Amino acid sequence: MDFEKDSIEDYLRKIPRRDMKKPIILGVAALIVIIFLSSTFFSVSAESVGVVQRFGKYDRTTQPGLHFKLPAGIESVTKVPVTRIMSQEFGFRTAAPGIRTTRSQQALLQESLMLTGDLNVVVADWIVQYKVRDPREFLFKVRNVVETIRDVSEAAMRQVVGDRSVDGVLTVERMQIGEEAALKMQEILDKYETGIQIVTVKLQDVNPPDQVKPAFNAVNEAKQEKEQMINEAMKDYNTIIPKAAGDAERMITEAEGYAIDRVNRADGDAARFVDLWKQYAKAKDVTRRRLYMETMSDVLPKVKKKYIVDENEQGILRLLPLGESAISSKGGAK
Repeated sequence: MDFEKDSIEDYLRKIPRRDMKKPIILGVAALIVIIFLSSTFFSVSAESVGVVQRFGKYDRTTQPGLHFKLPAGIESVTKVPVTRIMSQEFGFRTAAPGIRTTRSQQALLQESLMLTGDLNVVVADWIVQYKVRDPREFLFKVRNVVETIRDVSEAAMRQVVGDRSVDGVLTVERMQIGEEAALKMQEILDKYETGIQIVTVKLQDVNPPDQVKPAFNAVNEAKQEKEQMINEAMKDYNTIIPKAAGDAERMITEAEGYAIDRVNRADGDAARFVDLWKQYAKAKDVTRRRLYMETMSDVLPKVKKKYIVDENEQGILRLLPLGESAISSKGGAK
């Protein structure tokens, strides 16, 4: 091993010094060229823009692609993603895809605990999605944009939730709350010139605090029972009332039909009586006899026993027994 070391040193001593300077100079020159090129050319990805500063002052904004700038120390580039959707979580943190941290942590509870308009307390989790709209404002107008977004989001959400009742926050007004909070956030961030555009604000979970959950659940159960009883009563109402209304309409229709029938019958009887009276007036004796005969032909067949009395007869009126009793007596005589 020592033999090889001595051989290398002897070999280097034999090389002329003027031949060693040339590779060193070439290496230094190549290093300077590499540093120059790396500090003058830069590329910007498709989702970002490049903000160029000259001596620390904003100079220009470059679009995606390969660009040239002055060497390091004169101009510097900061790449800002403008199409990427970023998000901030409130009341929880995503530890891994599909895994959330618990709300028991004090810091998370403080940012999600808020008061409603009817003086009830709720714990709300929500997400704010945003993107960079103006890279220059994003970099130079506000010192810490992320913290500003978080503070503004908490203030806007507390204001919106504070204008509503606990029932609305827990049930049907979640979408409206998110939309209104997004508008308020955008208004404040534009006033601060943060260069941020709010994409959406989504309420995740809204629940009462753990200390009052049993009482709150009991109230909700009572409300659900009340709604169920009301729905059942309305169901019976919608079943019975239309049936009763139909029966009443049917009875009215039948009564009207009966009235029309009676009126028509009365009109017909009156007209028949008038016609009969007119015929009677023309021939009273004939009409009287005809009426008598017609009446007797209707009455006599319905009478079982008939007694005929003649005022001119002095004795007992002879009667030819043609009824059933006569037939039966005749049979017994045989």
